Amino acid sequence: MKLRYSFGGDEHLFVECSEEMSLEAFFHTLSITNRVRDAKIRGVTEICPANASFQIKFDPDIIHPDDMLKEVQAIELADQKSEPVIKTRIIEIPVYYNDPWTHETLMRFRERHQDPESTDLEYAARINDYKSVADFIDAHSGAPWIVTMVGFVSGLPFMYQMVERQRQIEVPKYLRPRTDTPKLTVGYGGCFSCIYSVRGAGGYQMFGITPMPIYDPTQTTSYLKDFMVFFKPGDIVKFKPIDRETYDAEVKAVEEGTFAPPIREVSFDLNEFNKDIDGYNAKLEGILNDH
Repeated sequence: MKLRYSFGGDEHLFVECSEEMSLEAFFHTLSITNRVRDAKIRGVTEICPANASFQIKFDPDIIHPDDMLKEVQAIELADQKSEPVIKTRIIEIPVYYNDPWTHETLMRFRERHQDPESTDLEYAARINDYKSVADFIDAHSGAPWIVTMVGFVSGLPFMYQMVERQRQIEVPKYLRPRTDTPKLTVGYGGCFSCIYSVRGAGGYQMFGITPMPIYDPTQTTSYLKDFMVFFKPGDIVKFKPIDRETYDAEVKAVEEGTFAPPIREVSFDLNEFNKDIDGYNAKLEGILNDH
């Protein structure tokens, strides 16, 4: 995989691993940025991995841009010899699909949508050739997702489903963005799912909502006391469909400080995954469910 390097002004090095999203491109991105972090290169102030690229911010008064480029190119050469394996987490995220709050919102903005006569879920199911919304929800929640990038707004994760390319769900964004999206909406745009960390404008299709906060600048949420942002690149997510009763109970548990998302430490091997995708995903889910 040939990398393309360019500078962004005097303080940024931008590196493109691929022009299209793939797990291979993401793994290359994550592996190199992890190595850059571990190398503790003098002058580096920020490392930002993305879906198939990354950017490094540095202080040009401490390290010359050309020297920064040489450092990262040397890390790239070393990384080519490594196995595509990462230590990460698998996390279960509850989702109340087809909830009343995102439904009310999407109905307010139908004139901005490709199909004003249907809901976002109905539209997504139809264009992806699923017979029903229930079948579509089964597909969306049936295989795990990997967090490839966190950002755009604070704490928002972009997630890519871990299935073969021909099984990828694809749904375009709204024709014109909405001016409102409920906090913790599970959205979809292109090949990426996301969770809106805060309420605000947005253009992704809205499928449901999670009771689980993923961003808390006050750090009063029980599982966000150490860091205000829950997700990090490389996290593996398994969505769990829930009903209204469970949603209400888990919102209450969050408020009382007793909610704890199921999390397991895992080692993810991309080569083994590609040999048997469904079998490997089943093993990951088994680890998650092994209490």
